[in-house]
Amino acid sequence: MNRALLVIDVQESFRARPLWRLSSNPGIAGPVGTLVEHARAEDAPVFWVLHTEPGSGTVFDPELGHVRPIEGLRPRADEAVLTKTAHNAFTTTNLQQRLTVLGVREVTICGIRTEQCCETTARIAADLGYAVTFVTDATATDPIPHRAAPAGLSPEELLAHPGTLHTGEIIARTEYALAGRFATIRTVAELTGAGQAW
Repeated sequence: MNRALLVIDVQESFRARPLWRLSSNPGIAGPVGTLVEHARAEDAPVFWVLHTEPGSGTVFDPELGHVRPIEGLRPRADEAVLTKTAHNAFTTTNLQQRLTVLGVREVTICGIRTEQCCETTARIAADLGYAVTFVTDATATDPIPHRAAPAGLSPEELLAHPGTLHTGEIIARTEYALAGRFATIRTVAELTGAGQAW
């Protein structure tokens, strides 16, 4: 099998943040779990990548216990769980080496956040020569404040601020940026439907 599934940052850290209630896909464990089970059924390797910020005292600090797969998802003992400190899944891990050893030339990407770690991983993967499939409905993000917005906005203030980029706009922008350049955009149903090739 020359395709692998990359599950990016689908971790409890995000559910521990106040912004989680504004998530575009709070039930992300469902579609990601569907992709994971499909990959396993096809004997495709699954790589779990978790974001860490050691010593930061934030929800991404491993010492606080949130850096683990989100409730409802569980890596198998034979599946790699990698931790990263960069926005993409390659720079601070040995992911590329592992993919090379397995002969993987195509990667399917899902996870959190759509426009940040997932999109960045897709761009790097494409530049490294991988064929990339980006499964948008198995990603999640939350609204982004404008660069000139006051710091420390509550979720409600963020939603009300006129400069806020909302989740639908973020997801559309990511698809426009990736499609035809860095990745093929697919849905969970397209990838897992009866008779569809993984």
